Amino acid sequence: MASPNDDIPPDLWEECKSCHQLLYAKELASELWVCSKCGHHMRLSVWQRLEITVDPGTFTETEGDLPLVDPLGFPDYMPKLVQARAKTHMNEAVLTGTARLHGHRIGLALMDLAFIGGSMGWVVGEKITRLMERCIAERRPAIVFCASGGARMQESLVALMQMPKTAGAVGRLGRAGLPYISVLTDPTYGGVTASYAFLGDVIIAEKGAAMGFAGPRVVEVTKMNLRPEVQTAEFQYRHGMIDLLVERAHLRELLADLLDWFQAGKG
Repeated sequence: MASPNDDIPPDLWEECKSCHQLLYAKELASELWVCSKCGHHMRLSVWQRLEITVDPGTFTETEGDLPLVDPLGFPDYMPKLVQARAKTHMNEAVLTGTARLHGHRIGLALMDLAFIGGSMGWVVGEKITRLMERCIAERRPAIVFCASGGARMQESLVALMQMPKTAGAVGRLGRAGLPYISVLTDPTYGGVTASYAFLGDVIIAEKGAAMGFAGPRVVEVTKMNLRPEVQTAEFQYRHGMIDLLVERAHLRELLADLLDWFQAGKG
């Protein structure tokens, strides 16, 4: 016999992964995908992040035509890249472009964990570097939303070399007198943490975000004596690694205030 609940669409409710309460999907979206029961900040796709961050209709993607690359001929890597593109509708683990935020012209990058764990290979490093160079050429501040498991193992040293490359690009942006705001979301690990994620003039983290250099699996395998709370935004904030710890509902307004402040400083 059919249950009365069989006619309820499966996407009408969503379970919070923290408190396991069922949340009405439309209400959850209106709360910016933050659990109304426990305050857990759910992970967002780049498209959700765009929707709640930039002025409507102002985003233009850049560097969207870079090809998929497999520099080492790693087994089964290229099919995984093709699958990730189809799944996320992104050309790689980071989306870059230009937009306006409260009227301010910005360069913007958003990472997505759904694309091979948000890992950084050559294309991700190249897109971040080109974004910084575009910001220098067009005199725009840069904002990067970080979400990553670290460097991409299928690209080995090619992936690791993106760390100094992106760090150098951030340095050139700073020497050009342009601000860089880094926003750390859940989770931010590995080579991204060790490069551009923690190089912002202002480093912001969403509440509850996990972060660190070695991810939980590496910590477990290597049996490092590391307390779980160390790799949280709250711990990093208390120990001075992060400038601001914010709830998602206040993030857009905070970014606008920072851009206003930077703009006023130029005058």
